[in-house]
Amino acid sequence: MNFNSELLKNLVSIYSPSGNEKNIREFISKEIRDYVDEIRTDALGNLIARKKGNGKKIMVAAHMDQIGLMITDIDDNGFLRFTNIGGISPIVSFSQKVVFENGTTGIVFSEPLDDMGKMKIENMYIDIGVCDKKEAEGNVKIGDICVYESGYFENENVVFSKCLDDRVGCFVAIETIKNLEKNENDLYFVFTVQEEVGLRGARTAAYGIEPDMGIALDVTGSGDTPKAKRFAVGLNKGVAIKVKDNSILTHPKVRKLMIETAEENNIKYQMEVLEFGGTDSGAIHLTKEGIPSGVISISSRYVHSTVEMVSKKDVLSSVELLIKILNKEIDF
Repeated sequence: MNFNSELLKNLVSIYSPSGNEKNIREFISKEIRDYVDEIRTDALGNLIARKKGNGKKIMVAAHMDQIGLMITDIDDNGFLRFTNIGGISPIVSFSQKVVFENGTTGIVFSEPLDDMGKMKIENMYIDIGVCDKKEAEGNVKIGDICVYESGYFENENVVFSKCLDDRVGCFVAIETIKNLEKNENDLYFVFTVQEEVGLRGARTAAYGIEPDMGIALDVTGSGDTPKAKRFAVGLNKGVAIKVKDNSILTHPKVRKLMIETAEENNIKYQMEVLEFGGTDSGAIHLTKEGIPSGVISISSRYVHSTVEMVSKKDVLSSVELLIKILNKEIDF
């Protein structure tokens, strides 16, 4: 399987922060509609695509939304104050370019501080290059959301771009859908909304689908950069099979299924014990009476920054592992 650079470039280029996933949902729907038996959008905005089968009902979730900055106030000089939508770091955001859905661009900056290490969101503003409040309001309204703006870059080893969290998970799901030649199980691919603000879409989708097993597709961190916190996950070490994070302890049967499938098919993998964060699996596994769930993770450097980085080989390994899992007979 070749790496589909054009698909991933398109995915990361689409403006779709939490609560505003319409653009990315429409793109994904067009990409997969000819490869699935049913496709619909639920009340919260999740895109749910089904490939029918006679086996177990499996839900695969990848979130469509990205982090952003929501405007809370515009001062008399046209400077914009903001709050976070998802995990925004003041240090990462400082001096970065942002863009609104209508194309208005701006620069994030801070009031003068004696200690920039103490910078908080309330000290920061966005400058969109206007003269006063009236001109600013002609471009941006209270409640509008902007996202980090950066390009897509790649070499033979890696991709680096904004919002690989979690457009790379969407990429894995789309490529899996397109490359599944057959499926014994009843598969529900859910492209979820509002993961970055509390796993909300996955919660409602799982409640409606009632799957026998859940698999989330998402990024995780890396422990392979200079003086990084000790973490036995890194780029080019294979697909990461999650053991735990702050939202889930992976069900032992799901973890065993993933490991055995990887080993049977000579798929390179690594075990992930994450001491923070969470994924859609955190909501799925607590739905109704409980759903055995796990996560296929892609190691990423610089998560929630303006430029994240993943290994192409790890991404393709994730697609391969997911395809093999979805065609196995599930005995739980």
